[in-house]
Amino acid sequence: MTNYKLQITNYKFKDVSLLSAVYHRYRILVFVFCLTCGCQGPEKTREYPNHYIESSIGDASYLNPVLSSDSASGDINDLIFDGLVKYDKNINIVPDLAESWEILDDGKIIIFNLRKNIKWHDGKPFTAEDVKFTYERLIDPISKTPYSADFELVKKFEIINPYKIRITYKEPFSPALISWGMGMIPKHVFQNGDFNTHPANRKPIGTGKYKFVEWKTDEKIVLEANPDYFRGPPNIQKYIYRIIPDQAVQFLELRNETIDIMELTPDQYNAYPSFFENYNKFKYPSFGYAYLGYNLLNPLFKHKEIRQAIAHSINKKEIIDGILLGYGVSATGPFLPTSWAYNPNVKDFEYSPEKARQIFLKHGWRDTDNDGWLDKDGKKFEFTIITNHGNKSRAIAAELIQSHLKKVGIKVNITILEWSTFLHQYIDKKNFDATILGWNLAQDPDQFQLWHSSQIKERQYNFVSYKNKEVDRLLEKGRRVFSLEKRQKIYRRIHEILAEDQPYTFLYVPDVLPVIHKKIIGPEVAPAGIGWNRREWYISGHKLQQ
Repeated sequence: MTNYKLQITNYKFKDVSLLSAVYHRYRILVFVFCLTCGCQGPEKTREYPNHYIESSIGDASYLNPVLSSDSASGDINDLIFDGLVKYDKNINIVPDLAESWEILDDGKIIIFNLRKNIKWHDGKPFTAEDVKFTYERLIDPISKTPYSADFELVKKFEIINPYKIRITYKEPFSPALISWGMGMIPKHVFQNGDFNTHPANRKPIGTGKYKFVEWKTDEKIVLEANPDYFRGPPNIQKYIYRIIPDQAVQFLELRNETIDIMELTPDQYNAYPSFFENYNKFKYPSFGYAYLGYNLLNPLFKHKEIRQAIAHSINKKEIIDGILLGYGVSATGPFLPTSWAYNPNVKDFEYSPEKARQIFLKHGWRDTDNDGWLDKDGKKFEFTIITNHGNKSRAIAAELIQSHLKKVGIKVNITILEWSTFLHQYIDKKNFDATILGWNLAQDPDQFQLWHSSQIKERQYNFVSYKNKEVDRLLEKGRRVFSLEKRQKIYRRIHEILAEDQPYTFLYVPDVLPVIHKKIIGPEVAPAGIGWNRREWYISGHKLQQ
């Protein structure tokens, strides 16, 4: 489904000559601990409890797939809720709560046949009424959902019988089928009360493989296996999602084997091989990227030439070499090298402080008082970059960009905020100058929600307020076309325009570098990532007979 998530995890860099002072400030705690710990690791004969512990630097916001927009909420919702369809390991669309479907009238009609005997976690039956209710909440203007654009194209929603629905679109919509991968929510739970503030947003009831147990804010979320799951209960009985708001602390927890999985930073992945004797290491390309995004409502960033000048001022190679250590590549636009929508002809902006200075001068920015800062009409060219606490790579990237822009006379301040405050008080409210963030992208290249000018309201994803009539037209056209060849041309053109307009400075595409404890049997890297078969994972000595 077209479901983007704001990333709250990322990568930091290892000690390189230009960056060592900053780096050691963040690394020294881990280094000292590891030299002095003396821990010899678990006994070979250790018996493990049948639970799995993951961690996140930020807490969830809504345990409701219609309202959630961040990766922490998405991690949990994916375990609690099911959609009508889903992706398999090879990114093919396959049935989930729907057992089959028909596509008619050149893609304008989808008929879903729902599975029978599916139960919500409270024992109530799942029916077509729940699908209709979910759809109605998605298009309700009162709902604080970022996903309405995919469902506003529906012309008519019909319930044929309790297990069969017919959906008619106003026009052909190429991502229509996968959009119904949206997690379904229970009508009987939400039909009374305020949807946005309903207690079930913190105590969810779904149909998924895991059932909700408890949520202690900023501490942990606990789930347990659903014994009545229609595909069979998961092997791992309990899932614990701990909130650990700092990557260095997460690494110490990993060292003590108090968490079972962690996405490592590149320097962690390369260093201390003895740390990982009890863990399996994996590596695969991320389907996401990091960026410096500009609030385009700020007059400083009104002209695209100014944003291009900033791009010329940023030494991306230094950032990428320092942060990724070879585990990833430069990002040139909104599509990634692994996507068929990626335009290989789009190149990075050349790092050239001199070109940047010429552009700034053209727009009237010069150092009139010889204090080292560009100014115009008595005001310095000064802005603040915000990013989220606990993500050292973003903090480091901000400091490097600060130093790069200082060389051309731009003063950059840095503010690092707790995730929930950062997201809800600054990003959602457009209360920022610029931000360093990342996107986890959907597999379909439709990025209407990120770039269309209609998607700039609070809690929608175009929070930089980007507007371009040609991009709007192409995004609309890309949704109506089913031919892969025609869609590719559309999205490659969008790639070109966004690279030129620079609403973001697209920074890098990292590799994902997870380690998973060896007691967990079954993780397998596939095109869909590493969690595609999570229901089948089991703890050594605890596999169920299914």
